[in-house]
Formats: sequence, structure tokens, C-alpha cells
Amino acid sequence: MNKLSGNNSTGMNSSLTKWSFNDGGSFQHLDPSELRVLVPAILGIICVLGLACNLTAMAILFSNAHKGKLSLINSLIFNLMFADSLVLLFTVPFRAASYSRASWTLGWVVCKTSNWFFHSCLAAKSFTVAVMAKACYRYVSNPTKQVSIHLGSILVVFFFIWLSACSVPIPLWLFATLQRGLHGLMCVLHVPPEAWGFMFVYIKAYPLGVYCAPLSFSLMYFWKAYSQCQRRTSKTQNLRTQIRSRKLTLMLFNLTIATAILWLPQWVVWVWERLSADGATGGSQNFISPPPVLIALSAQLLTFSLSLINPLIVVCLSEEFREGYRGLWRRLTLRKHPPSKPGPHKPTSLQSPCPRPETSGQQRSERSIGSSSTKPETSRDAQGAVRGGGDVDKDGLILPDVEQFWHERESGSHLDENDPVPWDHQDHHERN
Repeated sequence: MNKLSGNNSTGMNSSLTKWSFNDGGSFQHLDPSELRVLVPAILGIICVLGLACNLTAMAILFSNAHKGKLSLINSLIFNLMFADSLVLLFTVPFRAASYSRASWTLGWVVCKTSNWFFHSCLAAKSFTVAVMAKACYRYVSNPTKQVSIHLGSILVVFFFIWLSACSVPIPLWLFATLQRGLHGLMCVLHVPPEAWGFMFVYIKAYPLGVYCAPLSFSLMYFWKAYSQCQRRTSKTQNLRTQIRSRKLTLMLFNLTIATAILWLPQWVVWVWERLSADGATGGSQNFISPPPVLIALSAQLLTFSLSLINPLIVVCLSEEFREGYRGLWRRLTLRKHPPSKPGPHKPTSLQSPCPRPETSGQQRSERSIGSSSTKPETSRDAQGAVRGGGDVDKDGLILPDVEQFWHERESGSHLDENDPVPWDHQDHHERN
């Protein structure tokens, strides 16, 4: 057997068609046609919901960066959502199409690149989480320090993350090919005999470098960051910063835990498939039975579901994202209503802000009578006081500062230079 193949076509080698891996297993009684309908339907739901959540989260992050809230951690979260969007946009639809058919019908180019592209996105997400853990620890260690980062520095970080992520799974691109099987063409991982030794080492080192090492590094730094957040401070400003740092650490820590848990079945199945194929090439003594089809399918679905769960974790644990979602929802749902016209109970004419001299005596007499008048008259005086520079509450009652102002005017205890209507007193003196 001159090929190393698993039951993974674009990652599972058309596992729905390769039922020979399930001989003697407990899942032979299932009809493959049921899986060819159910699995694409589940992948379609994950794809639509995941794209909606990730694109919305990316829009909020981009809007915050445009407003001047550029930070390394938010940029790394953006890169994580970007990788999830690529998986949902360019990997999930092809997987659903391959699972719905008994043979490979997507062509040689898709077979050659799909599995490599999928693992490149997984590696980019894993490396992004590792860099995020280090950035979070540096922020928590000194949260009051003002760190300015430029867009060029962030782009350099992104470049090295994606360069490393695209380089690691290159053997999956080199050895992917189409091969005719019992049910037609299949996309398999065909390894020539001279490369068996390399692939024997690669299938063990690859999960360690992409899954185990980055996530162990991330969990270690997140634990150190959380321990740093537990130290109490006496200053109020530092206490607020400490609470904000703790919330950020918990959100990123939950992202890492979700990644580690949901990826674990996929990597176990991945190694299991390769070891079983390698054992088949070494003879019957080293033969390892391949994983059951349902286990392999469940591992794939859990891996794809992470692209939907990541933005939900960010929204649930980040107040900034929740406010962004509320603002976006208000902009999308609320309509602008024209201003309502004033009702008949509201006054339609504006009084002069200051009384004219020829009517000052009449207004003084009205104010003296208004102190013992009915409530509607008091309300009209209150409206006049508002237009004259005073204050009035919602019920139309004159506030204390307005009453004090008119009392000082009547008693004459105010100073002339502070009198807002000096012509009123000048006219009064002339008449006397």
C-alpha cells in the first residue's frame, strides 16, 4: 500500500464513502444517505450563524479602531475572527458539498488546497491565541502604563502569524491528490515510499507544534495573568483598572479553554487516522483500526462549531462588545421620527425675555398679586420667569432661586449693578 490515507477527504478523505474503515464497527447499520443530508444541514447552520456573528464582531472592532481605540489585544481578536470567517466561508461549504456526494466532484485544485487551507487557518488561530496570551499578561502586569502601538506593527505581527501558519501544513498540500476508488474519485493523502519516514515523524510533530505547544503556552500565561489580577490594590483608580484587567483575562482565558476542548477530538482523530494508515503500510502486525465514522464526523463538527462559539464568548463576556452590538442594533432597527408639533396646551407665543419699561409697573403689580393667586397664574409667571432667565420644574412650579430673585427685587435688597432690568427701577424713580 503506497499511500498514507485516512478517512478524511478534505480533511477526512470522503469518510462517508470509505466504509471499509468501519468494518466490524458499531455504526455499520446506519444508512450513509442519512448522513449525507444531516451533516451538510448542520454545517450550513453553523456557516450562516457563524459568519453573521464573526462579521458583526469584526465590524465593531474595525469601528473602534477607526475611532482611535487601536490596541494589540483587540487586533488579535480581530485576527481570530478573521480566521474563523475564512474557515466558514471557504472550508465549510466545500466540506458540506463533499459529504453530500458519494465521490469527489470538486476538482483537483480544491482537493489540493482545501485541506491545506483549513489547517492553515487552524494554525493561525492557535498562534494568535498564543500571542494574545502574552499580550494579555504584559497588559495585566502594568495596566496603568500607556502603550501606543502603530498599525504597521500590528500588520507585521499578522504577517508572521499567517506566514508560519501557512508554512506548517505544506506537506498536506504536497501529498494531496485524487485517486479512483470503489465509488469513484476520492481526495486522499498519497505519500510516496521515500517520504514515509518523514511523514511518520510529521504526523506526531505537527499536532505538538500547532495544538499542544501554543495552547499550553497560552494557558500558562493566562494563569499568570489571572493570578496577577487577584492581587488587591488600595487606590480606587487602580482598583477599576484591576477589575477591567480581570474581565479581559477571563474572556481570553475562556476563548483558550473553548479552543482546547473543541479541538481535542479533531486532533485525536487526525493522529488516529494517520497511525492506522501507517500501520496498514507496515503489515498486519502493526495494524491499527481506523476511527469510527461518527467519531470522525463529530470531531469535525466540533471543530467547525468553534468558529461560531468564539464570537459568542466575546459578546457574553465583554461589555465593550455588548455596547457595540446594542448600538449597531439601534442603528439598524430604530427609525428617525419627525419632531412632534406642539399641542394646544402649550403656549404658542414667546414672551419678551425682559419686560419693557412702559409695562414694568403693571408687571410689578401682577407679580405682587400673583403671590396669592391661583395655580394657573403661578404657572404663567413661572413660564415668564423661565424666559427671563429663571428656572422652573416640570410641574410648572417656580424654583427657589426664582422666588428669591423676585423677592429681592420687591424688597430692594439687590445691588443696582446686579439688576438685570435697570430701566425698571429708573422709571420707578422718575415717577416718584
